[in-house]
Amino acid sequence: MTNPALSSATAPSVDITTQQGQSHITLRGCWDLRHIAVTKKPLQLVKDHGHDNNCHWDLTAISKLDGSTALILWQAWGEKLPQRLNIKPEHQALFERWQQQKSLTALPQPTALARFIQNSQEQLVDTAEQLRNGVVLLGQLVLDVGYLIRTPSALPLAEISNTIYDAGVKALGITALVGFLIGIVLSYLSALQLKMFGAEIYIIDILGLSIIRELGPLLAAILVAGRSGSAMTAQIGIMRVTEELDALSAMGISHSLRLVLPKVAALTIAMPLLAVWTNAAALLGGMLSAKQSLDIGFQQFFIKLPDTIPLVNVFIGLGKSAVFGLMIALVACHFGFRIKPNTESLGNETTNSVVAAITSVIMIDAVFAILFMNVGMPS
Repeated sequence: MTNPALSSATAPSVDITTQQGQSHITLRGCWDLRHIAVTKKPLQLVKDHGHDNNCHWDLTAISKLDGSTALILWQAWGEKLPQRLNIKPEHQALFERWQQQKSLTALPQPTALARFIQNSQEQLVDTAEQLRNGVVLLGQLVLDVGYLIRTPSALPLAEISNTIYDAGVKALGITALVGFLIGIVLSYLSALQLKMFGAEIYIIDILGLSIIRELGPLLAAILVAGRSGSAMTAQIGIMRVTEELDALSAMGISHSLRLVLPKVAALTIAMPLLAVWTNAAALLGGMLSAKQSLDIGFQQFFIKLPDTIPLVNVFIGLGKSAVFGLMIALVACHFGFRIKPNTESLGNETTNSVVAAITSVIMIDAVFAILFMNVGMPS
């Protein structure tokens, strides 16, 4: 039974005639999804003769053809146009689109080695570009410092104070907690080994040197890089998305002077203070653990610590903490300015900022360890 909604003029149909041993197939009516979904027999006839290269196809009698049905015909013909085909120009464009896509997919795909080389080249170019931008950012920072020395009234004290509060004061809790727990763990593990050799008293040397010189500044820097560095990058990125950076440029306000310098100055000041705070919390945790596991009193700990740990180690820790703060702020600002005005870029560059900042901190710590290898070590 035929659908009464479809008239004979609009229903798709297929006429097959044979002339001189060659099949002539003529398509008539409306060939769109609405009509071929009702009458499936014409489409089945097309599929039955689709791979016959001797057929002559005539589509000029089609009154309507949509892109989806053109794809079905294209697939029925083996994803290629028949050699003998008559078609209207407006319908020809529908098939040309699928033919172009097939040509693109038929292009030879690069080998795994070629893709590796291409990706490596892109990574090298991106790394070189980032290094250049980092040097430019650092150079602009030096110029801003020179400008502020000549005109101290332009110093952005409010921005520096706010950043010290956000990156320093608000980080006291998490740095103290992590430092305290690390001190307990380090003291407990060291005590297990020292008991085997009867050298329990050297727990003070191990805790003092490792925490004051290395672990305290490093832990504080890693926590600040993950907490405050990501916030700085996201802040600049949001300003990019909301076009606040463009507004500052239009008003003639320097991005470097108002955004980069306050963050660099604040972290350079706050990081040594956070390192001292983290050292104190870690030493407190170590003392409590030493008291429980080795029965070493607090008074003995306080008396022996200054004698076993040279004071220069404190200055080495403070110096590297200042450099950590400088680098974290520069990396955060660098990736912040790389953010494009879309949310995907905001998330990616914030993640890259944290990874790059933590990596830079560890690399700088290794450089300090090599440079000051023979400085401040107990004799």
